[in-house]
Amino acid sequence: MEKRFDANRFRVLSGSAIKMIALAVMILDHIGASLLIKAPFANQTLFCVFSHNITLYWIVRAVGRLAFPMYCFLLTEGFRYTRSREKYGVNLLLFALISEIPWNLEHSGRFFYKTQNVFFTLFLGFLAMYFYEKYRNDQRKMFFSLLAIFVVSIVLRSDYGSKGVGFILFLHMMKDHRAVRDIVGSCFLSNPGIVIFSFVPIEMYNSKRGFIRTKAAKYLFYAAYPVHILILYFIRNAVYGY
Repeated sequence: MEKRFDANRFRVLSGSAIKMIALAVMILDHIGASLLIKAPFANQTLFCVFSHNITLYWIVRAVGRLAFPMYCFLLTEGFRYTRSREKYGVNLLLFALISEIPWNLEHSGRFFYKTQNVFFTLFLGFLAMYFYEKYRNDQRKMFFSLLAIFVVSIVLRSDYGSKGVGFILFLHMMKDHRAVRDIVGSCFLSNPGIVIFSFVPIEMYNSKRGFIRTKAAKYLFYAAYPVHILILYFIRNAVYGY
């Protein structure tokens, strides 16, 4: 008797496990952007692929591209299952504000910078999902609400910008259409040939919360973003003097 393929056998990652993978990949990406970009050893050619020089820096940044889609997916799951969407949104905005000074210091060495950190993108993506659900029966209000959110993302120049907000909304809308979500979703952002791999752990998600359950653990996960950026800023200053 022919056995049928059972995809559920491979869904072994909890939400907490994906959070840790996303966090590790993000930190690796920021190490590349902040430290390895100026390191001679990291910019030496290791091998070539179709006349493209592959360096350690390129590999680190390529792997780093996998973090944002995973964070966006986790956001849509959090939006879907949270007990209080309003409180969830407030927490995102709070950490966007907290993260702004580390973000500015890391990118410019000053307290002000022209773009905003990715928590603002996640917050705007949350608002897009919120108004999409709230005004599903009122197309006019939905259109103008979403239009306002996309305009704000452009004006704020938040990380990943309006594409990032649109990506979050798309993941939410396609939550029950995995194949479309994965294939089309990977084309929303740059380097789709790399981004598509971020959907591997997403496809392995088993819809379980995992080990990050307490409020303290949740806020530590949020705080890891501004804290590690600030640490990298101080390390870069110590190593490169800027």
